Amino acid sequence: MCFTGISSRSAPKLAPGDDGFIWIRPEGFEHAFRQDAARDVKSVLLATQRPIKREVHSGEGSPAIWKDKPSWFLVAENDRMIPAKTQHFQAGAWEATERVHAVDHSPMLTSPNVVVDVLLEAIRTPSKDASSPRLGKEL
Repeated sequence: MCFTGISSRSAPKLAPGDDGFIWIRPEGFEHAFRQDAARDVKSVLLATQRPIKREVHSGEGSPAIWKDKPSWFLVAENDRMIPAKTQHFQAGAWEATERVHAVDHSPMLTSPNVVVDVLLEAIRTPSKDASSPRLGKEL
């Protein structure tokens, strides 16, 4: 199962189980999910992966906080799960400040300094901006 427009062509096929949950098979996990992680870290991540429900990709969620709050988006250029083009589209829909880096799908594990730098930049950026009513709201 591959979600057209969301997943990269290099994304692994997802393996739906009889219980309605979706898993990433080991060979796909190795290739595309956290590909930049050390081998021992990948082993732990594979063994502890949590499945997702199929409905996650088709159902409605809770109210989107990005409609009222400033948003930041780390575009992961080396993501083999979600194409950068899709990430840019989502960031644009959120009117997010984009930061693009050559990181994989889980940079918080494989490139934590990049994630920290983006978070610190977001924290240090004033939340009030007279040119944007969205940004003028309190955080």
